[in-house]
Amino acid sequence: MDWTLEVVVVPVTDVDRAKAFYVDQVGFRLDHDISPGPGQRLVQLTPPGSGCSIVLGKGMVPDMPPGSLKGLQLVVADVRKAREELVERGVEVGELQLYGPDPGTGALEDLDNIGFIHFSDPDGNSWSVQQISARAKV
Repeated sequence: MDWTLEVVVVPVTDVDRAKAFYVDQVGFRLDHDISPGPGQRLVQLTPPGSGCSIVLGKGMVPDMPPGSLKGLQLVVADVRKAREELVERGVEVGELQLYGPDPGTGALEDLDNIGFIHFSDPDGNSWSVQQISARAKV
């Protein structure tokens, strides 16, 4: 039986501000923005190519302090290009970091598994972006 992770709740103070950040700056797709009842709102967003979405909301999501979600991770085939796109969209993103031996060649494939960038949303929820351009065969 497969168990798939489909949704992660991201706690925010301002749903509209967070929605604009994730759609306009990070590039996530807006799936739903619904208000099923008084004082309730649910916004579902999906990163390009992902099978897992994030949910922002009020009155329907678990009570977590805004900004308390740390360590969310996205995977891309080219971390340098991902950083460039985020910077162009106005996201404050850290410099490329290597978590492993520096191969020193500068080749794209040399960053696989060890090349990361990091950013946070306006509430302080933190994200890592890792380069994996090819997966090991299992």
